[in-house]
Amino acid sequence: MALINIATHEIHCKIVYYGIGYCGKTTNLQYVYKSINPAIRGEMLSIATETERTLFFDFLPLDLGTVHGFRTRFHLYTVPGQILYERTRLAVLNGADGIVFVVDSQAEKFEENVQSIAELEMYMRRLGKDLSHFPFVMQWNKRDLPSALPVHVLDRYLNRRRVPAFEAVASSGIGVFATLRAISKSVIAQL
Repeated sequence: MALINIATHEIHCKIVYYGIGYCGKTTNLQYVYKSINPAIRGEMLSIATETERTLFFDFLPLDLGTVHGFRTRFHLYTVPGQILYERTRLAVLNGADGIVFVVDSQAEKFEENVQSIAELEMYMRRLGKDLSHFPFVMQWNKRDLPSALPVHVLDRYLNRRRVPAFEAVASSGIGVFATLRAISKSVIAQL
């Protein structure tokens, strides 16, 4: 839920990048972080272990100007995709204003993606929210890999709500900002 601070004229919005382990959530945030002007972003916090890329979350506050006189800051988080961290995923989702579901497009990851989106739907219901009425976009990542499934297959089986979806190669930045713009606009429209 967006935090509106009347005294400082700021709106703080939380966007969560969700998906299976190693699908490109952290890579999205890293690309945004290195590509934008340091004056409009905060520091990125990444907590990792020897075996897991992101243990808790990445936090990247982005200042994207003003809305009706209020300075808007987006805080970008990722959830750990590994099965072991399901409680952490629920905790990070709590208070989210928008969600980017990052899909690993590889055929061998299809079933994991299906399970992950089902888990996301369950968590959102547990939090009293319905993805059908929530700022939500999909990103088809790793489109450059030879085993990437066709977009129409991913769209048919993973995008049942027909939300905006973006092809991406997060490691090279393709589709990263298009995805971020879409979810940011959706969150602002919801506010």
